[in-house]
Amino acid sequence: MDVSSDLKKTPLHALNLSLGARMVPFAGYEMPVQYAAGVMKEHLHTRAAAGLFDVSHMGQVTVRARSGDNADAARALETLVPVDVAGLPEGRQRYALFTNDEGGILDDLMIANRGDHFYVVVNAACKEADFAHMRAKIGEACELTLHDDRALVALQGPRAEAVLAELWADISSMRFMDVRACDLHDAGCIVSRSGYTGEDGFEISIPADLAETVCCRLLDHPDVLPIGLGARDSLRLEAGLCLYGNDIDTGTTPVEAGLEWAIQKARRRGGAREGGFPGASVILDQLENGPERRRVGLRAEGRAPVRAGAVLATDPEGEDVVGTVTSGGFGPNVDGPVAMGYVATASAEPGTPLYAGVRGKFLPVTVAAMPFVKNTFKR
Repeated sequence: MDVSSDLKKTPLHALNLSLGARMVPFAGYEMPVQYAAGVMKEHLHTRAAAGLFDVSHMGQVTVRARSGDNADAARALETLVPVDVAGLPEGRQRYALFTNDEGGILDDLMIANRGDHFYVVVNAACKEADFAHMRAKIGEACELTLHDDRALVALQGPRAEAVLAELWADISSMRFMDVRACDLHDAGCIVSRSGYTGEDGFEISIPADLAETVCCRLLDHPDVLPIGLGARDSLRLEAGLCLYGNDIDTGTTPVEAGLEWAIQKARRRGGAREGGFPGASVILDQLENGPERRRVGLRAEGRAPVRAGAVLATDPEGEDVVGTVTSGGFGPNVDGPVAMGYVATASAEPGTPLYAGVRGKFLPVTVAAMPFVKNTFKR
């Protein structure tokens, strides 16, 4: 495929090409959508063994208080997210959301407490806007660095721990959402026990000049295959995880998206640090009184996938429209089509029958609990 020379390349670009990757434009980067095995096999291999993903297009940011006190950095970050950052212990990370004044989501991200600073990972398509947002809002209190000198990879699947333990034995003591510094094949890395597949696994930040060496060592293991964006999308969909720009955006609140679990007690009404984040009045009201719509899982009858943009109705004629599909495709492990979307709260209960508009017809779907496959995080 002819990919524009204007696209950015990750530090693993040459390795991706040598592995036979089919490259596509994604978030301003030339990225591997699949390798020789193909999307279906890559997906199933990740669930059965271990898959290695190049996610170096994501934004990696360090946030360091100018005062030298990391508590000041925590307080600054809490002005941007409805999350308990001040209560995040050193060596742990937390899922977070940048919100706007209307309660909408600017981006979803991970925040890790590294002791003397916070390490933040944001989505690729939003990273420049996120960095500008952080600089404008907390730049006086914090020194911010957006790193282009580090790669980021994800090793995901039930064999991920065993594979990584061959490079660093202490990996087995980490639990879900732990973050540690370690040396992998003489490269100073930051490792978090997290990912975007629903499987146990790790995300590894590596110095850019050593990334190919570390990845080649991981790929030498017989349990590891390189995995592209195609399988990354089907894996996260089966796991019921949101894709920014599809399932969450500036017009979606965390409560509508079913992400209220990410808002800890300290930031809610009556909490130690109630509110104080953009859109607090909207979000806190929805936490107490409920939203008008909710993100739900959807299972379709038959084999035809229900894609993003399909309208959802309560009747087979499609006259009573109650929502829209935001992500959809075939779930290889579910062995059938899966989707998610937003519906009026009255239609959000699992088991509710609905109809999705597909190629001029309205096909039966059922509201389903998520995730579609059980997660295997090591708690």
